[in-house]
Amino acid sequence: MSILQARASTSVRPADRRSFLTDLEGQPAFGFIGPNWFASVMGTGIVANAAATLPVKVPGLLPFARTVWVLDVILLVVISTATLIHWTQHPRAARGHLDNPVMSHFYGAPAMALMTVGAGALLVGQPLVGQGTAVGIDFVLWTAGTLLGLWTAVAVPYKAFTTHEVKPDAAFGGWLMPIVPPMVSAATGPLLLPHLPAGQWQLSMQLACTMMFGLTLVASLVVITMIWSRMVHHKVGAAAAVPTLWIVLGPLGQSITAAHTLGATATDVYPAPYGRAFEAMGLVYGAPMWGFAMLWLALAITITIRTVRAGMPFSLTWWSFTFPVGTVVTGTSGLAAITGAHFLVVAAVLFYAGLLLAWGTVAVRTGRGVFSGHLLRAPA
Repeated sequence: MSILQARASTSVRPADRRSFLTDLEGQPAFGFIGPNWFASVMGTGIVANAAATLPVKVPGLLPFARTVWVLDVILLVVISTATLIHWTQHPRAARGHLDNPVMSHFYGAPAMALMTVGAGALLVGQPLVGQGTAVGIDFVLWTAGTLLGLWTAVAVPYKAFTTHEVKPDAAFGGWLMPIVPPMVSAATGPLLLPHLPAGQWQLSMQLACTMMFGLTLVASLVVITMIWSRMVHHKVGAAAAVPTLWIVLGPLGQSITAAHTLGATATDVYPAPYGRAFEAMGLVYGAPMWGFAMLWLALAITITIRTVRAGMPFSLTWWSFTFPVGTVVTGTSGLAAITGAHFLVVAAVLFYAGLLLAWGTVAVRTGRGVFSGHLLRAPA
């Protein structure tokens, strides 16, 4: 063998030639597509939606948001298609998701993904598709997401109460996933209100969104208390589950957003003095809850940094760094709009910058994991 041949044989090694789906090692590509994949749609969509709510105008931001929304529409179609293939080719595994005490909670992700894309159509997509089409898209996706979210809010806790084997240290951020969709419905439903007939239609939408606000708020406070208790008694737990602590920010930030959006439409629907009371709720409720959100954010950051130093493996749970932070952006933007407080404007911009950094990092790593097949493998 010549020196040139020897160099060629050693310059490219198997470990260096990572090709498409190499890490699958014979496993089916669509064998393990769970509902948790829709978290990527949520995390991408909130990047576009949060941009539209920022209290400052940044040159080029809205065109960027529209591009991200189009990307999110494509992502929703791709993951929905992959899920359909999974159910068709692997029905036994697909039916088993609801019986899994961990995966079942992520059935809330498809519902929130649908509503995130739908809200984006009205917030940033109108110049691309037209107002009529945007309203139609949001109406269909909001309705489908709301119905699916109300189902998950009942079905998943029911399974946990009756058939799942749940250990004392099992509580984690994912337990919030099936009960948060109604809060997303409450926060995004008012976008459709001006496009509904006046009278009973608008009144029904306003009341339904307010009731779903209460549904998620009370249930979330119960689950957050359980997560806090679990960490006090059983500590942080597995490194792979640490990103799910950020999910707690989801119902907190989304409830602040919902209080703002519901308050903005209340005076047009409710008679005095109730409309004004709900308008005031955007600040009266939002400001104290923002304080608790900041407490949890500080805890989540410190625990995450501690875990990263010790070693935190990448997985789809890293998408927990995106959508929940995005709801804090929209909630902070709402409070800034109500109060005019400069520090809230600055906070909203900083949170959005953090959201962009998290989204870019997680999206790139997810793309690599899909390309290599590592993220498509059976869960360890």
